[in-house]
Amino acid sequence: MKLSGAQIFFECLKAEGVDTIFGFPGGAVIDLYDEMGKHEIRHILVRHEQGAIHMADGYARATGRVGVCLVTSGPGATNTVTGVATACMDSIPVVIFTGQVPTHLIGNDAFQEVDIIGITRPCTKHNYLVKDVADLARIIREAFYLASSGRPGPVLVDLPKDVVSSKTEFKYPRKVVLRGYKPTYEAHMGQIKRAYDEIASAKRPVIYAGGGVIHSNAAKELHQFGETMRCPVTTTLMGLGGFPAPHELWLGMLGMHGTFRANMAVAHSDLLIAIGARFDDRVTGKIAEFAPEAKIIHVDIDPTSISKNVLVDIPIVGDCKDALKKLLHLAEEHPTKNLETARKPWLDQIEKWRQTYPLAYEQGPDVIRPQFVVEKIYEFSKSKAIITTEVGQNQMWTAQYYHFAEPRTLLTSGGLGTMGYGFPAAIGAQAAFPDRLVIDIAGDGSIQMCIQELIVAVENNFPVKIAILNNQYLGMVRQWQQHFYDRRYSQTCLSAAPDFVKLAEAYGAVGLRAMKPSEVEPVIREAFATPRPVIMDFVVNPEECVYPMVPAGAPMTEMLLV
Repeated sequence: MKLSGAQIFFECLKAEGVDTIFGFPGGAVIDLYDEMGKHEIRHILVRHEQGAIHMADGYARATGRVGVCLVTSGPGATNTVTGVATACMDSIPVVIFTGQVPTHLIGNDAFQEVDIIGITRPCTKHNYLVKDVADLARIIREAFYLASSGRPGPVLVDLPKDVVSSKTEFKYPRKVVLRGYKPTYEAHMGQIKRAYDEIASAKRPVIYAGGGVIHSNAAKELHQFGETMRCPVTTTLMGLGGFPAPHELWLGMLGMHGTFRANMAVAHSDLLIAIGARFDDRVTGKIAEFAPEAKIIHVDIDPTSISKNVLVDIPIVGDCKDALKKLLHLAEEHPTKNLETARKPWLDQIEKWRQTYPLAYEQGPDVIRPQFVVEKIYEFSKSKAIITTEVGQNQMWTAQYYHFAEPRTLLTSGGLGTMGYGFPAAIGAQAAFPDRLVIDIAGDGSIQMCIQELIVAVENNFPVKIAILNNQYLGMVRQWQQHFYDRRYSQTCLSAAPDFVKLAEAYGAVGLRAMKPSEVEPVIREAFATPRPVIMDFVVNPEECVYPMVPAGAPMTEMLLV
């Protein structure tokens, strides 16, 4: 029996185990939406296509499975581009299906035609234009395989209207063979042995872990390896939750807004063990002065990331989980004697740095400090919540003051820094885990970029909580203007803003507000006890800054601390 492209589309999704699609209909995908009602796959109707891709991204980060979104051609497709780039920068497995004009009209400037393949080529792992319905099943199978294998990433599939309506015999390929694409999962044992010898003999080692630890589900192995080798551990923003915090070996996040002890430990280490990290500029600062005394071991599944930004001494191409298992096996076979004694001076020095310049703030009786809000959210939600953030000060305070103990509990836009990401990502996570507490920690600027998706949470009974750190500024830009532009606050004041409590009520959600410190705890308690979407509006100190802060281009040891 021959099936239409629309029927084949849903048969393929079922074969891939897809249970949820985030999307918005249009003329080019109307046949897919007509077919949708005949299948049990859940569709969540968004209110803007950017919301669809961010929700699919949040779903993918929270579950580890491939997220899926479906949009129409032209503006529907282009509205996803920011989210596609967000997923690409953070290596998130998402498949984006876009409608397209019929194949015979491609290139004719037809209504709602756009070259989405050309537009997204720089920000997808791969993309496809399906020209023949006979290729559709194979392409969808390849798209899911590419998105989830090796270094994950977004894959876009462009579906012309005539391909979706045409018919062919359906056969779903169980095996994928792609010429030139063979990710290396198994770390080379010779390199592993070289790395282990260096780790065992180092006097001042530091493990620097990134998002690759989360993607490869290697948090357990990282925890075990850090404890076995008595190595202090720091992570990137994307790696938070990959090592339990708090822990005696935990340094906190490193980088531009990292802890004093993490940045100093990396700067004075004699061995840096990078696992699933890419030496981003927000981590390295001035590269010439990054970890100047250290030999560097770099484990990554993507060979193009190794020695791309920082030259390394021992490159290891492979999956983080595989590499850590092999290192642990060597540690069992060849245990290092007196390791506790050998590491003690180094760990004592790190403890001195921690005590000298800890993360700290003073909460008075009158004005709410945003750090206080984040700590209270942690106090009432730890061990059971998924946290998303927007981008800016809210993101950095969350990274500093919310102590992530498990992987996939922080969903945030790291590489692209996309304002508006956090709230739809929270909806995606809540769709995947309806019984989990999901909280978006936001700024009053970023929350307005995708606020229309609040009706999606209300309509679907997703009890997402939004905590707005309302300082009436674009806070991080204002902070830079304060420090480096003589307080010329050009276009960063947001004093003209909506009443977020009334806005929540207009959408059918619950709105709560805290104006002083004594109101913070009651607002959080009420929000968490409310089985509906809630906006919490915390009116905080307007000129609060995120510290530590490393100026752009400076070495990571030159931190502004106040």
